[in-house]
Amino acid sequence: MASMKTVTAGILAAVMLAGCGSSSKSAAAASSAAAPAESKAAATSAAAEADLSGTVSTDGSTSMEKVIGALSEAFSEKYPNVTVTYNPTGSGSGITAVTEGNCDIGLASRNLKDDEKNGLTATVVAIDGIAMIVNTANEVSDLSLDQIAKIYTGEITNWKDVGGADQEIVVIGREAGSGTRDGFESITGTSDKCQMDQELTSTGAVIQAVGANEAAIGYASLAAVDDTIKTLTVEGVAPSEETVLDGTYKIQRNFNMITNDSKELSPAAKAFLDFATSSEAASLIEAAGAVPTAK
Repeated sequence: MASMKTVTAGILAAVMLAGCGSSSKSAAAASSAAAPAESKAAATSAAAEADLSGTVSTDGSTSMEKVIGALSEAFSEKYPNVTVTYNPTGSGSGITAVTEGNCDIGLASRNLKDDEKNGLTATVVAIDGIAMIVNTANEVSDLSLDQIAKIYTGEITNWKDVGGADQEIVVIGREAGSGTRDGFESITGTSDKCQMDQELTSTGAVIQAVGANEAAIGYASLAAVDDTIKTLTVEGVAPSEETVLDGTYKIQRNFNMITNDSKELSPAAKAFLDFATSSEAASLIEAAGAVPTAK
């Protein structure tokens, strides 16, 4: 009887060991099958990146320079055979260029107007605050939207009327067709009413002019401001990623990539547009001073 129990126990143990061995072999086989599949996918992705080539031409908003620069550099590292070019002509010119087929992607730091929407698609890649800037020597630190509007329409002409020194205000802004100007005027309600001492053709030129004149006021993309000028709070709220995203900072606008519906994007241009709107690009856009739409 004892002998029979021993034999039975031996058989059961052998069956169990065989089962375990079979299970281990199955797991090993599955793992072995998964590894080549993952390797194959990685190899396919690497091959696609290596195969993508050509030039992606962008044209438009000068306010988007830092954002496009950061995206282009990272994209070129990912796709070494693709070159992204940037022509800083202003939003209006960029929209015209993509409409006429002279570039792959137009860049506009404003939304399309009704008469521009036919045949074009705007893709928002980031949100930008329009910072109100003054010279670092200026005593004023905060203005209301109403005060800003009155300064730009000529109703307020002296800094003493808004808490500053007894000094005539030098009003600086952007040229007609600028996305920054369009955004600023639409938000402040000053469209076709602004009276400016200087109308300049780039964000950098506005910052430089304000930095050189103690009496000046201007507006510039938050993504472009530096320590050569002073940024004002607007109704007590400073422009920042957080205040732009939650809407408490009132002077803000979209950064758009514009494409022509009648012209199919090249594989390289499509890949760049997809990259710019991906979560992968979010940290790059943040580092460039704007707020990404994808996280």
